[in-house]
Amino acid sequence: MVREPLSIADRLRGERLGELLREARGSRSITDVALRAGISPETLRKIERGRIPTPAFFTVVAVAGVLDLSLDGLLAEVSPPETATDARGEGVADTPADGVRRAAG
Repeated sequence: MVREPLSIADRLRGERLGELLREARGSRSITDVALRAGISPETLRKIERGRIPTPAFFTVVAVAGVLDLSLDGLLAEVSPPETATDARGEGVADTPADGVRRAAG
């Protein structure tokens, strides 16, 4: 089975996800966060750098859990603006990472 190449939008979403995870990790070591999430440090490094633009769902769930991030907030931050809405149809994020903090807090 041949996998279809990723679109530019897919790659940009992967890069944004990596940025958000790196920002949330802060000063914590990549090794500590990765091992707590049950993945290798190299996998987390690749996700953070956008080299794995479409990581497995459960990998994202595990890393988000270690970093105390909301999956809804992450989705809002990596989705195009027209899909980043709450249940009332209003925008979720005011500035980058606000949606993640708001949903997690």
